[in-house]
Amino acid sequence: MENLKEFMLVFRMQPNNTQPTSEQIATMHQQWQKFIGAIASQAKLVNVARLGFDGAVIKSDQSTENNFFVESGVFVSGNLTMKAETMEEVIETAKLCPVLFAGGTVEVRPTITMS
Repeated sequence: MENLKEFMLVFRMQPNNTQPTSEQIATMHQQWQKFIGAIASQAKLVNVARLGFDGAVIKSDQSTENNFFVESGVFVSGNLTMKAETMEEVIETAKLCPVLFAGGTVEVRPTITMS
C-alpha cells in the first residue's frame, strides 16, 4: 500500500427540480454509504464532499455571479479523493458510483501535490 497515488472522482449531475420521495432519499443514502464504505474499508478513502446549492462564480474581470457554475446543463455535485495503485483501479471503482444510477457522470483524475 506504500505505492498508492491519490485520484479524485468528480461527480456531475443535471439540475433536477423534482423533489425525491423519502424512500428515494433513503435508497440514495444507502447506495452512497455502501459505495463510500467499500472504499473506506480498504483504507483508500482520503476525503469526500457533497457541494451545496448556494455559491458564487468569480470571473477573471473580478465580477461575481451569485450562483453555481452550470456548463451544458451539468454542474459539479461533489467529489471523492481516494488512493489506488492505478487509474484503471479507480475507474473500476467509479463504475459502481451511485451518481451513475441517477444519470450523472464521474470524472477520474490523478491529483498533483502542490508544494
